[in-house]
Amino acid sequence: MFVGHFGVGLGLKSLAPRTSLGTLFLAAQFIDLLWPSLLLLGLEHVEIAPGITRVTPLDFTHYPISHSLLAVVGWSLLFALVYFLLSRSHKAAFVCAGAVLSHWLLDVLTHRPDLPLYPGNSPHVGLGLWNSLPATLAVELPIFAVGAYLYLRHTAARDRVGSIGLWALLVFLLIVYLGNLFGEPPPNTTALAWVGQAQWLLIAWGYWVDAHRRALDFDFS
Repeated sequence: MFVGHFGVGLGLKSLAPRTSLGTLFLAAQFIDLLWPSLLLLGLEHVEIAPGITRVTPLDFTHYPISHSLLAVVGWSLLFALVYFLLSRSHKAAFVCAGAVLSHWLLDVLTHRPDLPLYPGNSPHVGLGLWNSLPATLAVELPIFAVGAYLYLRHTAARDRVGSIGLWALLVFLLIVYLGNLFGEPPPNTTALAWVGQAQWLLIAWGYWVDAHRRALDFDFS
């Protein structure tokens, strides 16, 4: 899942109006931002196996630090703690923790049974939605659409950057998503990891756009 995770970040702005979209993107994509670095360090592993699912050619063979349920719960709590220390908002910290954890829950829907419950000799889970392209689109695109709708409903542009920049971001996310679905597999895992690092640009884009929009709700938590 890709745009579905960003859809979660967009939608959670309605629950945490004072939290930047960049932070919500960071939370919702946190474990997929951590994963490329762990690949480059050789601590986690993936294989490129075209045809392994209809949607992605990636065989996630070992990623307990970033994607085991136990580790993700730990990452969500750590993220929430750091954000609470910065914002002093219990509610926003809780929302961020939920965003981090939501990534794993959505991945359970799409992945083959390759998600470990904990590091070590763990059972693996996954419902395998990626085995069907129509089913994947039927789940992921509505999540993205609802998230975008909620963000648009609960914020307003301060200037043209806040308007055009947001729509450009939404369209760009869809273009990247379609490229992932219908493009060629990555040539190797190193190239895949560096492309994954490029997601930080989307986080920065989220911060930039959100700075040019104002929340229509007031969060007094």
